[in-house]
Amino acid sequence: MWWLIALFVVVGALMLIVELVLLPGITIAAIGALGFYGAAAWTAWNNYGVRGLLVVVAIVIVLTIIATWFSLRAKTWQRFALGDRIESRSQEAPERKVKVGDRGTALGRLAPMGTVMIEGRSYEAKTTGSFVDQHTEVGL
Repeated sequence: MWWLIALFVVVGALMLIVELVLLPGITIAAIGALGFYGAAAWTAWNNYGVRGLLVVVAIVIVLTIIATWFSLRAKTWQRFALGDRIESRSQEAPERKVKVGDRGTALGRLAPMGTVMIEGRSYEAKTTGSFVDQHTEVGL
């Protein structure tokens, strides 16, 4: 029966790692790990008595500490993290192309936010006061 106890302990440790790395906060794998650890402890107590139970509990504690340390160290999480930096932009900043005094047309109603067309490009705009109707000429 020692092989069954070892199987329960190993599956419990793997489920704990799954809980810490792949499914954090869901607790389904953690409950499964506790179940397998409990099954290992019960099987050891049933077949080998208190001494077998104490050995299995000690092994479970050591494996749990090792699995937790392995799962929470920084190098483990760097394998899952995105290493690339995104430097592109969806639209250039308006300060680079648009200057005070430029004129354009409201593409939609500015109430108070909306879209304006200035020199063939559309920009998000905000009015300083009242609403502006669609197709009205606007200035910066």
